[in-house]
Amino acid sequence: MNAPWKPAGVGSRDPFAAYVCDDTTVDTIRPIANDLGWSIDKVHKGGLRNAIQSLSVSASPMILFVDLAESGDPLNDINALAEVCEPGTVVIAAGQVNDVRLYRDLVASGIQDYLLKPLHPDMLREAFGHAQSMLNAPKLADVMVDRPHAATAVIGARGGVGASTIAAAIAWLVAEREKRSTALLDLDIHFGTGALALDLEPGRGLTDAIENPSRIDGLFIERAMVKATDNLSVLSAEAPINTPLMTDGAAFYQLQEEMRSAFECTIVDLPRGMLVQYPHLMADVQSTVVVTELTLAAARDTIRLLSWLKTHAPGTNVTVVANRMHPSSQLEISRKDFEASIERKIDHAVPFDQKLLTQSAKLGKTIAEAGKNSKTVAPLVAVAQAVANLTDDMPTPDRAQGDRAAKGASLFSGLSSLVTKRATK
Repeated sequence: MNAPWKPAGVGSRDPFAAYVCDDTTVDTIRPIANDLGWSIDKVHKGGLRNAIQSLSVSASPMILFVDLAESGDPLNDINALAEVCEPGTVVIAAGQVNDVRLYRDLVASGIQDYLLKPLHPDMLREAFGHAQSMLNAPKLADVMVDRPHAATAVIGARGGVGASTIAAAIAWLVAEREKRSTALLDLDIHFGTGALALDLEPGRGLTDAIENPSRIDGLFIERAMVKATDNLSVLSAEAPINTPLMTDGAAFYQLQEEMRSAFECTIVDLPRGMLVQYPHLMADVQSTVVVTELTLAAARDTIRLLSWLKTHAPGTNVTVVANRMHPSSQLEISRKDFEASIERKIDHAVPFDQKLLTQSAKLGKTIAEAGKNSKTVAPLVAVAQAVANLTDDMPTPDRAQGDRAAKGASLFSGLSSLVTKRATK
């Protein structure tokens, strides 16, 4: 995110600056700064408030140290600092509050590290060394040249079919088994479970993006994403349920664009209702996983989704996943009748495993991680492999089945015959 105004002639950025609250901290930082070749004059008194005032009218340094000792609300103050920092600034904070939750919230907001005062010289040297390593590391955009971005939307045909569970599992598999840097974007703003499935706090990144779309840039993504593993990051939310979703969808589209630059793969957990409000979200999605179950209502809505995708996202490769497959005697509709009604084959069937789902919830892990060798996970491994091998220039898939899906009258007559068959049993 960019500072609101910078005077002319600030093309060059200082390598380092510090804003501290007391003389003891000044005396600790200056010798280390000098050893690293940084000017000791860049160690200022005044703490975080002075940092915000100074950086609002001058270029921010590459490495910024801020003292939170005099801050009454560290998290909000760090967010205010983010407004005036330029992209690429690595922020190290220090304070007197020894609280794990504060540490996690500050790191989730985008700072590199939080150090507890009083500061030890070795601790500072290590923190500055990590910051320099981060600045010198190759950017994702540099290492992704030969691996084009792959974007996949996971959509549930009905509420409760397990689409979010499938989305989290696919994201984990793509990140950990396929070794692709992956973003899981959970667009269920009020009731999303993307972070919950990975035992993470969702943070405020997604709600901040909706409230202020102009803030969304590479640095915002870096700070807002919650890291689950080295290769997997999550952007989810638990917005207050008394706060309606007031957006034209621009923030969601911008998030997808920035993730395209920052990650190799994006998995979007897309509530089906958002297709009605924000159809443009599917514009650059190469693959869509429609998660369904073998019920009459799910058959109807799978037909409708396939038809919608044919019309509004003709370039997306559609995969139909039947989740929570029970023995045939316990199914509301047989697989054969279901496939006849939607006029295409189910690509993957995920067996129902209550024990695995319970274990996954207890461990705070995706079903893919909790049941690595389970028969339930095997179909998802195949989906993840296909997702990881998508490319931006892949040819448009064979739409023969999609063409049939577009013929609404034919499909609904198939559904009607299914209803008749069920009624005569």
